[in-house]
Amino acid sequence: MARILIVDDSPTEMAKLATLLEEHGHQVYKAENGADGVALAKQEQPDAVLMDIVMPGLNGFQATRQLTRIPETQHIPVIIITSKDQDTDRVWGQRQGAKDYLIKPIDEATLLHALDAVLLN
Repeated sequence: MARILIVDDSPTEMAKLATLLEEHGHQVYKAENGADGVALAKQEQPDAVLMDIVMPGLNGFQATRQLTRIPETQHIPVIIITSKDQDTDRVWGQRQGAKDYLIKPIDEATLLHALDAVLLN
């Protein structure tokens, strides 16, 4: 199916998302921070990126902005998955170029629907 990059500094969240995606036939790439996520996206050219916000160093907003602005990766849709559920965070995520903004804990159906929406576009 699709090649999905997960960028999240939580080993628990990373494992949960990776298992769910792999059970649905997706190939998963993993990065533990924003800088590694941007580098891996440039290298692997995934079909979509699932991006956490709160991470050390380059945070998810900054990484999303880079991915959606540089020519090598601007075609890759980014879905933010975070525990930050303020309206201002959601608006800021969209202004950085995110295609969707989901709140943790995320249920399987919501995640798969959001992925389908960006992959079919």
